[in-house]
Amino acid sequence: MNYYLVDYENVKTHGLDGITSLDENDTVVIFYSDNADSLTFGLHRRLTETKAIVNFQRVDVGTKNALDFQLCTYLGYIICENEGEEAEYYVVSKDQGYALLVNYWARRKKPVYLVSDVTKKVEVNEVAVNAVDAVSVQEDDVEDSGNIEQKLNKLIDNKSEVPDIAKIISHYKTKQGINNALTKLYKDTKKSSKVYKAIKVLIADKK
Repeated sequence: MNYYLVDYENVKTHGLDGITSLDENDTVVIFYSDNADSLTFGLHRRLTETKAIVNFQRVDVGTKNALDFQLCTYLGYIICENEGEEAEYYVVSKDQGYALLVNYWARRKKPVYLVSDVTKKVEVNEVAVNAVDAVSVQEDDVEDSGNIEQKLNKLIDNKSEVPDIAKIISHYKTKQGINNALTKLYKDTKKSSKVYKAIKVLIADKK
């Protein structure tokens, strides 16, 4: 399950680019206020066409960063509500202040990302990116990744990439999580797709 919390004041309609490519396992929550409460006809059409669950959260305004505070509170709520479930969380905003939020949840081993739109194009500062990378593998995964590296050496041409790929496979419990992590690692969909196909045999037991 993927959750997209959209800071509509910040990204407007562009933050929902790609929403029609989402499916029934995705939930989009649009946070809006009196400062940004209108939809274009084009966006309305996309919202009706998407298979994703779409919810609206009208937020109270009157203080600085009011929407940001309420979005962060809601994120904490759904993370706790989904405890034990396989889920990833995307804050859709170009406000780099959310990098601190990413760091906070990274230290607690929760997959929270800051993206510019629901296509998951990451456009945040290095603080946020490095924080997510730092927890992509936990200490519990070290032993498993060592065993996986031996198998990957037979599948991956560039041996220097093997340790990073092994850590991703060890950490993520779902094929979707692995695919997302590879895409972020390579920042090249063709390359990540090639690697994903090569390692399919190793992740057949993943959800």
